[in-house]
Amino acid sequence: MSPAPRRVFIAGDSTASHYGPERAPREGWGMALQSFLDPSAWDVRNHAQSGRSARSFIEQGWLDGVAKDLRRGDVLLIQFGHNDEKIEDPARYSEPRAAFPAWLMRYVALARERGATPLLITPVARRKFDRGQLLDTHGLYAQAVRDLAARERIGLIDLNASSMDWLRALGDEPSKLFFMHVPEARTPDVAQTDDTHFHARGAVAVACLVVGGWKALDPALASTVVRDTDCGARPTALADRAAQPHPSAIAHGTDLARPQVGPHGGPGTTIAYPFFADAPDMPFVFRKRALHKGAGIGLHPHDHDEIYYVLSGRGRYILDGVSHDVSAGDALLTRSGSTHSIHQTGDDDLVILIVYPTKR
Repeated sequence: MSPAPRRVFIAGDSTASHYGPERAPREGWGMALQSFLDPSAWDVRNHAQSGRSARSFIEQGWLDGVAKDLRRGDVLLIQFGHNDEKIEDPARYSEPRAAFPAWLMRYVALARERGATPLLITPVARRKFDRGQLLDTHGLYAQAVRDLAARERIGLIDLNASSMDWLRALGDEPSKLFFMHVPEARTPDVAQTDDTHFHARGAVAVACLVVGGWKALDPALASTVVRDTDCGARPTALADRAAQPHPSAIAHGTDLARPQVGPHGGPGTTIAYPFFADAPDMPFVFRKRALHKGAGIGLHPHDHDEIYYVLSGRGRYILDGVSHDVSAGDALLTRSGSTHSIHQTGDDDLVILIVYPTKR
């Protein structure tokens, strides 16, 4: 009989909490956490509540629900700060240097008392740019979590830092895609320009940052993680981009189209798209070619490996004396020492991507 999965509890605010379908596409990162974890190894219990601070979550009895089930071997993720900063609301506000960490210690003490592992998480960043510069809106509150973790030797996931790196690398305008900038908001209470709460894609991205931070604390977790966690960006991402000797680029096919006769003695006419032909230090050649009706690439020998990928249309591919019918979605590998040829069939253009190593 397999052992029961371990439980991971989330105590936090609206950035982590669960939302029903009536609030779609808003999601908290806690809703996406299970998708990163093997369900046979981990069971996510999301107790995060919208609008709560570390203080009001306790005073309103939400921590009691966690305490009722928390047991030895569980993990308790603790993320507050957004609402603790609201000085205008005495029911939620806690000053950052003493009161806020004191409330957080209540969660830590509960976990330790039950034999569970507490992990502190700094508050996820808000999307707040000023003239292209991302502002740190959590300041003293994020630092209070870091200081508490260091002082009490508690595992720390610095989500504030990792999410700020992520946002800076995305940039001001592109980062809106991950937050609740939703023109077609379905209900009046879903803000259309909300820079705190996440669109579904943002919740997944932030959950990825959380799991990545958790893996850094506990490398053994990796064996139970079922999705990539190489997400986010390095703190130096902007400087790295500026220092690139050969900058990344985008090529538009409409700017590159070159009519040509069929290559290698092939019939008919084609259109070649020589993507990044002038890019320095590229280890491979990447091309697209559209073969019009009756066109083809003639038979020729190979002294290198080459891949064709059929984007659209149909064709006949002749490889080492054998004919194959091919269509969209097929990939064709020709190894060094083989001969091949490909010809358009049917009524539509045969469009292929071509990749092979650059000759040195």
